[in-house]
Amino acid sequence: MGNKFSCKTKNNIGSKSSRRFGGGNKKKIQTDEEILHMQALSLAIQHHQQSQRFENGGSMSRRIGSTSSRRRNNPVSDQPLTNNPKQQKQSLEFLENLETKKVVLIHGEGFGAWCWYKTIALLEESGMVPTALDLTGSGIDLKDTNHITTLEDYSKPLTDYLQNLPEDEKVILVGHSIGGACVSYALEHFQQKISKAVFLCGTMVADGQKAFDVFAEQLGSSELFMKESKFLIHGNGKDNPATGFMFEKQQMRGLYFNQSPAKDIALAMVSVRPIPLGPIMQNLSLSKEKYGTCRRFYIQTLEDHALSPDIQEKLVRDNPPEGVFKIKGSDHCPFFSKPQSLHKILLEIAQIA
Repeated sequence: MGNKFSCKTKNNIGSKSSRRFGGGNKKKIQTDEEILHMQALSLAIQHHQQSQRFENGGSMSRRIGSTSSRRRNNPVSDQPLTNNPKQQKQSLEFLENLETKKVVLIHGEGFGAWCWYKTIALLEESGMVPTALDLTGSGIDLKDTNHITTLEDYSKPLTDYLQNLPEDEKVILVGHSIGGACVSYALEHFQQKISKAVFLCGTMVADGQKAFDVFAEQLGSSELFMKESKFLIHGNGKDNPATGFMFEKQQMRGLYFNQSPAKDIALAMVSVRPIPLGPIMQNLSLSKEKYGTCRRFYIQTLEDHALSPDIQEKLVRDNPPEGVFKIKGSDHCPFFSKPQSLHKILLEIAQIA
């Protein structure tokens, strides 16, 4: 199963990853740099929790009132949750009534479980049980991205997780960007294990579409992109089809992190991995009987340069979800730029009956 971070591992991420890859010639592939990166991430999570406790004087717990509207017309602002005893009591009541406290976080293209460190900390503070997975060839998963050719391969850590989930348990899936295609794939094959699906500025495609179609306005048609893009990687040689792509770091800054803090951008710049082409060029087969019966929600990011608000609005119109939420002032990475706003919305979605 793929690498994952959860509440049970946040304080010993470095040591756990060392054990996982330790022993045997094959398992010694992991470098000192990867171990240091995992330890740094563990410290980042702990530092974030401590700073939030200091700023807010204690627990982050709060009940978020449910909404009867299918759309949120007033975008959420990124204000810290308050430390009010009455709200803390309401928070405990709301947690008791949830269908599930488990939230599975699926990263987007080039990212890994590491990008969710703020969201993990905030959800845990609120009593939820988050787990962030590394998709195949992402984060610290060692598989060569040039050998990942299908959405099934790319999504395997997620499908393995759902396959091993006890029959009486469900989760809330959250998919960022192209990770939305993995969520759609999971909805089609494991709909009985999923309470709700949240597409975070994600590729919420319709039946017969591929994840790349969503970005076609910015990147050009898939045919043109495959012929002319300077970002392509030919892992099997120039004479063979491209196997992946990787944006230049300066371009990523403008597309993904136009509202994000400098420290988070620095973390991303040393952590992003090449993006396998095969999974995002694969047409999804989504049925009304399976995918169509699942509860879907969409979170729009209103300062997004990678997936513009207009394109996100079109996704919502073409494939309507149950609810739509908006985050004001967020770039393509709200887990960096607007973590409090994202957290509030995730709690609100969790309690919608």
